[in-house]
Amino acid sequence: MTELLGAEDRSEDPAPGDSPEQVSRLLDVREIYAEPAAALSPRGRQVIARFPGARVLEVGSHWNIPHLHGNEGNADRWVRVKRQTLVLGVRKSLTVRPNGRSADWIAPGTSNGCAMSCAYCYVPRRKGYANPITVFTNIGDVIDALDRHITSLGPKQEPTQCDEERWVYDTGENGDCSVDALISDNTADLIAAFRRWPTAMASFATKYVNRDLLALDPRGSTRIRFSVMPPGDSRLLDVRTSPVAERIAAAGDFLDAGYEVHFNLSPVVLRPGWEEDWTELLRHLDDVLPARVKAQAAAEVIMLTHNRQLHDVNLRWHPRAEDVLWRPEIQQAKRSENGALNVRYRNDVKREGVRRVTELVAAHAPWLRVRYAF
Repeated sequence: MTELLGAEDRSEDPAPGDSPEQVSRLLDVREIYAEPAAALSPRGRQVIARFPGARVLEVGSHWNIPHLHGNEGNADRWVRVKRQTLVLGVRKSLTVRPNGRSADWIAPGTSNGCAMSCAYCYVPRRKGYANPITVFTNIGDVIDALDRHITSLGPKQEPTQCDEERWVYDTGENGDCSVDALISDNTADLIAAFRRWPTAMASFATKYVNRDLLALDPRGSTRIRFSVMPPGDSRLLDVRTSPVAERIAAAGDFLDAGYEVHFNLSPVVLRPGWEEDWTELLRHLDDVLPARVKAQAAAEVIMLTHNRQLHDVNLRWHPRAEDVLWRPEIQQAKRSENGALNVRYRNDVKREGVRRVTELVAAHAPWLRVRYAF
């Protein structure tokens, strides 16, 4: 691989305005693998300027980096790769896909992968032995595709569980927009774009409290979904994320800044004592959330889905997580929408788990409307 840009080429565009302390907790970028067009684009130059000490290495495709994705040894460096590596690419597919669960539609993502290391994350299942953030630099193409799609739909004629009045677009299916905002202005540009579309709103789930997002003025056009689980589960499984209590405590500030604030009860991991711990979490939500947050809040309940390849990778870097994630005695094979073969709880086990979670919500946080559970 060759170095793509010299140091003299890296400072033409400003870096985003996030605090250095906030970035350094998650990212100490030393290598940036970049498609040439991505590196030379305005957004690519912004990212490279953000990390001036990193080597920029040319690659032909962001999906095909043998040193990164095909290197089995990277499983032993799982977290280090996430902290020290970025990938820059140009997004080719700009398709808007129907969803109906988290959102009416899945927007073309502006990133893939994450700097955090949740042991159950589905994104690395197609990426081999490393899952750093890939930033897509053609943000203008993504916004243009969304503009065409939103315009073609016109106003929403009938309510859906996603929203009664507006079309909802998930902008962070394969990444975390709060973390992406530490790297570039992609998230800020999406939030600004959705302000211009009165018939649509953006939505993304996050496990990271990025308070710089409070200054982006969404004006009700962006829904942030804070993912929560019992703190003990989170300490084991949500590696490098914001503590659950911090996510919950931030809800009022984000609502006051103009976001709609929902919650993901996700994933629900079935293990001894799980009902008691979810009860405690729901009681905490009820105790600390302001009335104004409760009045507009809704939630998704998502039972754990896992994967054999991810199980094998986790055994290399975080085997304790697999003590609760990998339970063949109560799991079965599942073919996902994209054709991947995963494992989920057996039908009877999952059905009972969903029933118990929704009962617990009704008993301890009755104000929390469950939009869907699966």
